[in-house]
Amino acid sequence: MKYCYIVAEGPHDIEFLAKLIKKSYGLSRIQKRPLVDSFWDDLIPKTFPIDDDLLKRVPVPLFIQNDDYSIALHSAIGIAKIVNTLEESLSLIEQSKLFSIGVILDADAQDIPSQRFKELTQKLSQQIRLINFESLQLGEVSNNNPKFGIFIIPDNQNQGTLETILIECANQNYADLLELSKRYIANIDESKLKKNDLIELKKPYGKEKAIISTISSVLKPGKAIQVSIQDNRWIDQNTLQLPSLILLQKFIDALLV
Repeated sequence: MKYCYIVAEGPHDIEFLAKLIKKSYGLSRIQKRPLVDSFWDDLIPKTFPIDDDLLKRVPVPLFIQNDDYSIALHSAIGIAKIVNTLEESLSLIEQSKLFSIGVILDADAQDIPSQRFKELTQKLSQQIRLINFESLQLGEVSNNNPKFGIFIIPDNQNQGTLETILIECANQNYADLLELSKRYIANIDESKLKKNDLIELKKPYGKEKAIISTISSVLKPGKAIQVSIQDNRWIDQNTLQLPSLILLQKFIDALLV
């Protein structure tokens, strides 16, 4: 069994990666606690609520596996939380049995991917001794034991988020919905809304997120975007030919093979 641990920024990224890996490698999502490989036992919280906060999301990874692979995908938003999550997880599991570790994060709106990569590796090197970060290159996977790599969405070069890739995917399979959604968001009369109503929309990539949410609300009315990513044609033979997905698939292949 190859044990692989991946940290990514947020539930949408986790679902997208899970869908990509499941489609390429024939893995299944594990929903029942007894079916999770015992290797990951210490990553599953034993108590609730977390930090006595009833509203706090239980920080359990998403598990996918088959006869050859057992993969845990963990959500952590922001470089500081990624580093802390990785450090904590590595302290709990048997590191010698890990086949690979991947970190996948969005490019920041202010920094280019190379700057994000430099900041992340500097912080990782201060807290994690298992991996040699000096020779690591952005978008590549080291052949150390365990393998280790960092990928910055959308393509290790340009600024963007998962929504940047999802818009490219929508352009392939939901072109009409994409154009309608773009027009809808562009034609919102912001003067009719209060400042607090527009906080999320005004954030970097807020409009891109709104466009994807609009498409998702048609494909899966009343359901979260994660459900649409699971069930709809965001990842298929058409979208797998997109340059950004080819790069991401190559990175995943290097982590798992």
